[in-house]
Amino acid sequence: MDLGLSNKVILVTGGSKGIGNAICNVLAEENAIPIVIGRNKQNVKDAVATIKQKGGNASYAFAELTDPKQCKAAVDKIAGEFGRIDGLVNNAGVNDGVGLESGNYADFMRSLERNVVHYYMMAHYSLPYLKVSKGAIVNIGSKTSFTGQGGTSGYAASNGGRTALTREWAVELLKYEIRVNTLIVAECLTPLYKRWVETFPDPDQKLKSIMEKIPLGKRMTTGREIASMVAFLISERSGHTTGQHIFVDGGYTHLDRALDQDNSDNTP
Repeated sequence: MDLGLSNKVILVTGGSKGIGNAICNVLAEENAIPIVIGRNKQNVKDAVATIKQKGGNASYAFAELTDPKQCKAAVDKIAGEFGRIDGLVNNAGVNDGVGLESGNYADFMRSLERNVVHYYMMAHYSLPYLKVSKGAIVNIGSKTSFTGQGGTSGYAASNGGRTALTREWAVELLKYEIRVNTLIVAECLTPLYKRWVETFPDPDQKLKSIMEKIPLGKRMTTGREIASMVAFLISERSGHTTGQHIFVDGGYTHLDRALDQDNSDNTP
């Protein structure tokens, strides 16, 4: 399916690694121009170089996303370079473990800055260009805001904010025909996820126990599966979809995790 993304300029925060990097690569495969936005200059440059080595097109902007001035500078750089912005994927964030017991005011506010405030800032600064292109916004969210996790108040609150902002922006931007959707991630083996699993005494067993609870296929969601849905949502192929929370999680969030997938005893 041709998603019609050829030469579309799509900003992707946190695009140098993990889910963000998968999104950038899939967008490039669809002939879009993903813009890798991040603070680690070497990682960002490497991500762009890899896309170009594969025959795709890409560019970058450096930004510490907790700094509104750097968010604006990143948008201004890309707008100056290409003269347009066709889409924004708000992806960067970290499950930083700021809990109700373990955290404090400063920790909690810092978590909001790291996980949801820059979603607003990037959309705010991109909006003039999205109005012209009638572009789209995809916010990456987490199941933590729907299920809870424990010990991560800052991250859960931020993800609740992401889903709420999606509905709010979808309403506010209707008059500009700008679509806004959220893609909710549950269990995806990103570098951050791997580091978290490795904090357990038996990482392999911990990972196995998690996968056993994922209804569809008893496996982790891949970054590419998430990226493919993002590419669809950012494209005009989903042209009448806005204000939605799309779960790409193998049924983990909403299906009964006790489901028995062995149907060998079932008779037709």
